[in-house]
Amino acid sequence: MIRIDREAPAEAGAREALLDLALGRRRQKKTSERLRDGRLPAEGLSFSARTKARPLIGTLRLWHISAGADRPALLLGPLAVEPSYRCRGIGSALMRRALSSAAELGHRAVLLVGDEPYYKRFGFSRALTEHLRLPGPFERHRLLALELVPGALRDARGMVAATGEMAPLAPKKSTGIAAKSLTFRVRHAS
Repeated sequence: MIRIDREAPAEAGAREALLDLALGRRRQKKTSERLRDGRLPAEGLSFSARTKARPLIGTLRLWHISAGADRPALLLGPLAVEPSYRCRGIGSALMRRALSSAAELGHRAVLLVGDEPYYKRFGFSRALTEHLRLPGPFERHRLLALELVPGALRDARGMVAATGEMAPLAPKKSTGIAAKSLTFRVRHAS
């Protein structure tokens, strides 16, 4: 049996490994990743798929953004499912849970960068993003949106920007060398 639960903080390492396995390391170079860098996901909108045998087989997060000036929205992604568990409805279950939770929390719209044939079954469309752009290279036909509240993206235009809370900086690992200046004398062989 597969369960969809809120993501646990202890899953961070397993989540990154799953994303690398499912999407490859090139995912970190994508423009949508720049909107997530250094930010915390939207509160209560990070989900994990699990089985008794496997603690993490799927992941999905939502992030705070602005869809143009003064237009709060969420950015969905990445959505990933462990390759051996694909085609079992896990991605769809994660999507349904994330979208229903976002609506329950009062969010009005969700954007994503993805394949329209997959995401249109959840109501995503290119029509809602016609006048929006991302801060970097992207394939226009892959920028999709869903209004959780009708009219939420009416006349939305301009740059999509990250607005979520900044993540706390991780403490730097100690190198074991005291933080002081070291001077070396170099002898040249003649």
